[in-house]
Amino acid sequence: GIKWMSSLEAKFEGTKDKKPTAEKLERLRREKINRFRNHHKINIQGTDLPDPIATFDQLQKEYKVHPKIMENIQAAGFQVPTPIQMQAIPVMLHGRELLASAPTGSGKTLAFCIPLLTHLKQPRNKGFRALIISPTRELASQTHRELEKLAEGTGFRIHMIHKAAEAAKKFGPKSSKKF
Repeated sequence: GIKWMSSLEAKFEGTKDKKPTAEKLERLRREKINRFRNHHKINIQGTDLPDPIATFDQLQKEYKVHPKIMENIQAAGFQVPTPIQMQAIPVMLHGRELLASAPTGSGKTLAFCIPLLTHLKQPRNKGFRALIISPTRELASQTHRELEKLAEGTGFRIHMIHKAAEAAKKFGPKSSKKF
């Protein structure tokens, strides 16, 4: 017999049995990620970049961020990551170098503090294990405050050193040799 169908039906019939190829699925995934980045005004350059996160919950599921840090994020009232956090946190958790620019109040401090604490994993009695250098005392104070809130209950000791003489008194006269 003769089978009659429209050209539109012929197109669908030819593709019914075909499964999407890996390349097509990857292309669709990339398009979805690019739409997400465009929607949130995230501009990124580089190769082999990790996907942005849409929620803080993804940090615990995908990157095994310490549960106490996750509790502290929620206790601080952060529900949804800001665009800088959406992309910068995964990049840093993948151990990549990062140069980021975002307006004041956009969440840059949290964007680098979460990966820092996650990378350190747990407290150790081995001296200073991370160093954040700030251009102003005000920014250093803000970073110190945010890190203390974020690290609360994890056992990490957060210090702010702004004068070498005070550091020698606080950590001992041999601290400059020790660290």
